[in-house]
Amino acid sequence: MSYINANDILPMELINEIQKYVQGVNLYIPKIPEKKKTDSGYKHELYERNREIYDLFRSGNKVSELAQMYYLSDKSIYRILGQMKK
Repeated sequence: MSYINANDILPMELINEIQKYVQGVNLYIPKIPEKKKTDSGYKHELYERNREIYDLFRSGNKVSELAQMYYLSDKSIYRILGQMKK
C-alpha cells in the first residue's frame, strides 16, 4: 500500500484539526460504505416458488413429480423441503 502525504491533498485547516488528535502516525481513513444493493425481488420470487413446492409436497405430490414440474433435481427439491420445514 502506498501512502500519500496529507499536505498534498488536504486543506491546511483540516490537517491542523487532525493534528489535534494525532501527529506523525500512519492514519487509515476508510471509504464511505456503499449502500446495499437491492435484490430486485428475486429472493422473494424464490421464496414464493419454494413455498409452493413445499405446499404441493404436503398435499401429496411426490418429489420426482415436483422435480419435473419445476425443472429441478430431486436433490434440489429435498433441499428446498428441508429449508421450508424450518
